Amino acid sequence: MLFYNTAIDSEKYFIATYDMASSANLKEAAWALAIGQSVGNPSVRNTWETDELFENHSCVIVGEKSKLEKQTQGLVKIAFPVINTDWETDGVAHMLCQLMGGHVDIDIITKCRLIELALPKAVTKHFLGPKFGLSGIREFTGQYNKPLLGGIVKPKIGITPKILLEMVKQMVGGGVDFIKEDEIMANPVICPLDQRVDLISNYLAKQSRKIIFCHTINCDPHVLTDRVKRVHELGGNGVHINVFSGYGSYNSIRKLDLPLFLHYQSSGAKVTTDVGHRFSISWPVMCQLATLMGADTIQTGMVGGYSNDDPEEILKCLEILRAGNTTPALSCGFNPGLVDKVNSIAGTDYMANAGGAIHGHPGGTIAGARAMRQAVDKTHGVEYEQAIAKWGFTK
Repeated sequence: MLFYNTAIDSEKYFIATYDMASSANLKEAAWALAIGQSVGNPSVRNTWETDELFENHSCVIVGEKSKLEKQTQGLVKIAFPVINTDWETDGVAHMLCQLMGGHVDIDIITKCRLIELALPKAVTKHFLGPKFGLSGIREFTGQYNKPLLGGIVKPKIGITPKILLEMVKQMVGGGVDFIKEDEIMANPVICPLDQRVDLISNYLAKQSRKIIFCHTINCDPHVLTDRVKRVHELGGNGVHINVFSGYGSYNSIRKLDLPLFLHYQSSGAKVTTDVGHRFSISWPVMCQLATLMGADTIQTGMVGGYSNDDPEEILKCLEILRAGNTTPALSCGFNPGLVDKVNSIAGTDYMANAGGAIHGHPGGTIAGARAMRQAVDKTHGVEYEQAIAKWGFTK
């Protein structure tokens, strides 16, 4: 049996690091995880479990047995056999089933948070990564050496396609590079997807500069690829999908290999990733999977807004995403007075996404977009000054 092995073939396994706690000890908890998430029942063996089966298909506990026996809480590394997964078709969905599956129901495991994931080329070669990513978005929009500027449609829902088009015209007139519908929008009766894609794509095609527009396509799996293809057929250039449509949905969209920018909307991800949950996955690991699956942009978090995330975690996520060429999008309370502060923490390779600060500007949507544009470009004009008067300036 391949347990407590400190020297394994890294191309035959993907290795997960967990922050674990046990009512027994970490050795027993790690054993229960390794057996339970590969070959069988954690505590009952049977005659079908041959030595060959264990050799090829059981997880491996990477570490020293004696140390784990003395601990009830700490880090545990588990190596999962690559051979247990058909990476072309099982994808991320099945990988997550293995990583955070049945072992969370085992009573001696009282905490299990996935904090790190090492993937060999035998796994990563089956994923496409971003089609465009940060470098492609900069080339498409012609924006370099400063944050990209994103605008968010507000109100989230309840507007007609005609009103949406007018809103988009004002955001484009104000200078945004990227627009996304809010995650609450999908295919409502008042603003059907087909109608709004047709209107927006025809308008953007006539503009002198290139703007990305990501339409929200949240849906169940049986509809997903048809909806993506429909956006492409109608001339759209981007799609936006929320995590509740399924983590594997991003991989499914990317593998269609259509010329569409793919936005990963993380609203709600803290249900899975919050550090306060005993059974969870760290947000940096989810960002790693996002770039693997091909997200061109991802809502990464925010510092200083109404959502104020841990700057150290944000920086870790930025490093992971930039290494994979995925554009980190920072939002949830962004306004012109925060741009310099965020730049001092995050640098300039990110997207500044604003919704409330654009549409809630004293001069309206076009003035709000101009204010954000002036903050990003450091060309502070009257709209910027009005925004600072309303929201303040953060040093």
